[in-house]
Amino acid sequence: MKIVKDKTSINELKQMAEKMFGDMVKAVVDINKEIMVVDGELHADEEAILLENGSRQKDLWGINIYPDMLGSDFIEFDSMINLRPSQNNRSRGINNPDIRNKILNIINKIVEK
Repeated sequence: MKIVKDKTSINELKQMAEKMFGDMVKAVVDINKEIMVVDGELHADEEAILLENGSRQKDLWGINIYPDMLGSDFIEFDSMINLRPSQNNRSRGINNPDIRNKILNIINKIVEK
């Protein structure tokens, strides 16, 4: 697993995907610190790393990145860690469009395409 604070490349994400799931890389994004952890088997493992490094639970959201895809297929908002009734998120997706947009902006900033 890798904490991405600055930049990562599409090629690096493709290599991670090939080793683990074939076409997808799991990631957990901290929408406050604007960082993410990638290349874990479970979103919960990535979430644990961020929590150990001072992130707050309410700022962490799980996504899947498909490095070979473009546009809206590049990111999938789907993770068990997103089930948060206390934050009005009652699904594995991310219901709040503001949070989804923050995640998209962070990914666009730190993933070099």
